[in-house]
Amino acid sequence: MRLLVVEDEEVLADSLARGLGAEGHAVDVAYDGWHGHMLASTGEYGLIVLDLMLPGKSGYDVCRELRAAGIATPILVLTARDGVEDHTEALDCGADDYLTKPFSFAVLLAHLRALDRRRTAALEPQPTVGDLVLDLRHRRVLRAGRSIPLTDRELALLEVLMRHPGSVLSKDELLLQAWPGDPEDTNLVEARMSALRRKIDTPFGRRSLQTVRGEGYRLVDERS
Repeated sequence: MRLLVVEDEEVLADSLARGLGAEGHAVDVAYDGWHGHMLASTGEYGLIVLDLMLPGKSGYDVCRELRAAGIATPILVLTARDGVEDHTEALDCGADDYLTKPFSFAVLLAHLRALDRRRTAALEPQPTVGDLVLDLRHRRVLRAGRSIPLTDRELALLEVLMRHPGSVLSKDELLLQAWPGDPEDTNLVEARMSALRRKIDTPFGRRSLQTVRGEGYRLVDERS
């Protein structure tokens, strides 16, 4: 991925560039807000790491102007301030996440991976079965335009079913795809499916989550 680092502390900026380069990324660096804004405005980057206190043009202004211009590239802002107001202002300007200095490189990588997952999810078509929609970016489910609160485990199971509409999936198949490397007791699947049914079907008078006796479960658009 091509990344942009906008940081006026040159030692830090160059260190981040080397580290991110070693992780396999192509990295461009800007040491002031004007240059950073110019590069970011091209829209050619997958992610931007942006310091808030920059010479020439502040990170707040860079972020605000990029969003006003329609540049949707995920932005991780760096700040030496640890106040709630500073973090709130950064997010209100259009930043997607923030990291307070000093920070470890491992933590920076974790934040960038999380932003990349959100960016990728936003580009994917939303799985849809009838009027049931999985909003991948915000990790939520909607039916008939209404948001349905689910637990992480319920959401993981539903996502597998929605990616295989109409297909019958066994308990083992569901668990393997929902939590690879972290299997749950198959005896709990029935209870989780019952809970899902009470949330996604019962309030809407639907029967889209179906049990196929002796085989498993399937999700269908029962109206078709």
